[in-house]
Amino acid sequence: MAGVWRWRHNPLRRATDRFEAWLALVAFLLLMLAAPALGWLCGARTDAALTASVRAQRADRHLSTAVVVRRLAASRLVADPEISTGRMARTEVVARWHAPDGSARTAAVTTASRNAKPGTKVWVWTDREGDPAPRPMDLPTAHTHAALAGLGAAMLAALLIECGRRLTVRRMTRRRYERLDRAWAAAGPDLGRTGTGS
Repeated sequence: MAGVWRWRHNPLRRATDRFEAWLALVAFLLLMLAAPALGWLCGARTDAALTASVRAQRADRHLSTAVVVRRLAASRLVADPEISTGRMARTEVVARWHAPDGSARTAAVTTASRNAKPGTKVWVWTDREGDPAPRPMDLPTAHTHAALAGLGAAMLAALLIECGRRLTVRRMTRRRYERLDRAWAAAGPDLGRTGTGS
């Protein structure tokens, strides 16, 4: 705003100076209003989509009781992107359980149970058919992903606005120097010397 006001009554102002000041004001308003609004909109839509996905996963997957047949590997810390707690100890085992239709299933699964000896009962996630399934995403993780998506959209919008402003100013400056070079060339090499042109 100061740039717009400063050039308002200055007799040395050029049209490009006034345009550059207005461009800075518009870019500032877009950075303060449009970028956050776009970030909020993107975050809200992402949150709605992820919340629907969490509901669908919770409806499709459920915990089943399985019996450990044998252990495959030692416990190790693994990162689970579907939960907000981050890393947790998981053990790979071969387990046997019954599907909803009553058929027996045996597969390699991971469990959070620290006691994974053969014959131990553990919880495993299965889908509607009784096949092993990944853990459903929890709601805090969905909200975190949505907030990060909104923040990323706002930052990207701010970056694009500032790049657009800088690119426009650079083009205006280049044109201004081209006009100045043409004016100096038209004035000739003797400009300013005493007695020239008389």
